Amino acid sequence: MTLKEALEEREYVIRQIDTNDDELNSFLFSLGCYSGEKITVVSRLKNGCIVSIKDGRYNIDNQLASAIVV
Repeated sequence: MTLKEALEEREYVIRQIDTNDDELNSFLFSLGCYSGEKITVVSRLKNGCIVSIKDGRYNIDNQLASAIVV
């Protein structure tokens, strides 16, 4: 399941980042978004969602949420 399909307020573990873009992979890694890390969808927006990774909250769009497999 991807993060786009994940339920709000439930903690998931990232299994993989499904993208071939090295720049995007390093950006996500800098946020703490990598395999084995816990992630929570805090709320949903029209074009994305707000996620909690470690102690930070980030707004990500639906395309990026589709690349994060939990």
